[in-house]
Amino acid sequence: MTEHQVSEQQVSEQQVSGDDVPGHIAPVDITCVNVVSKDGTTLAVDVIGQGAPVILIGGAFNDRSTVAALAAELAPAFTVLTYDRRGRGASDDRSEDYQVANEVADLAAVIEHAGGRASAFGHSSGAVLVLEAARRGLPIDRVAVYEPPYHADENQPRLAAEVYDRLRALVAAGDRDGAAELFLREAVGVPAGAIAGMKAGEGWAFMADKAPSLPYDVLVTAPWQGTPQERVAGIGVPVLAVYGDRTSPGLAKATEAVAAALPGAELRVMPGEDHAVLQRPAALARILTDFFA
Repeated sequence: MTEHQVSEQQVSEQQVSGDDVPGHIAPVDITCVNVVSKDGTTLAVDVIGQGAPVILIGGAFNDRSTVAALAAELAPAFTVLTYDRRGRGASDDRSEDYQVANEVADLAAVIEHAGGRASAFGHSSGAVLVLEAARRGLPIDRVAVYEPPYHADENQPRLAAEVYDRLRALVAAGDRDGAAELFLREAVGVPAGAIAGMKAGEGWAFMADKAPSLPYDVLVTAPWQGTPQERVAGIGVPVLAVYGDRTSPGLAKATEAVAAALPGAELRVMPGEDHAVLQRPAALARILTDFFA
């Protein structure tokens, strides 16, 4: 499987487990607000904590609930903002076409709400989004990423670009189950039997609900485009790249490539962790607290 396939499969397993849904974290004071993006899209944003602003962004099949436990861990030291990426959760999508620029504009709107500057953390495709936003010059002070699923191993097959078109067609037809299944099967590489098990589980509704946003995950990771080194070139802010020593070799290699491409970037390897680190946020929170402080 490609780096993209492995990462999003593990994210999907995280959702099925139900470990990162609302109600599974200690009570905290959360302010819920709506932020309007450049094209009029309304984004649902949760804000907790006090201190310098830090924005957390999840990957495919994720919404703000899946990073809520990490936000709670960071809240004693920072003002933490989490949001539903457009087309998922309580955020809508007013655009007429899928473009990475839409999601970059969304992050810009959340940063503006945070006071005009912020640091940011991204997991999986959310990590790629944060790096892309920094590359495009958004006012991000520090960037931390966990296992961005770039295609870093030329010996592994790349996801065909036409999967994006087929995915869009299913979303346009209102076939959320079909879109989620296509993504899992061809973008993630989940076997048919495993997908059948997911569809029979209580987590499937959560995953299918995110189907309209899956084309954005494919576009932002775009495994058919460039090397990690090319795609992060020009980022001029401090970067922390993290992966777990139990993750796939492809994801480890992609994370290492990001750190190697950026002068001064810090690389951390978390012992005993894999791509589902959001289910166990305490150790990651300690690393992020040190970096963002």
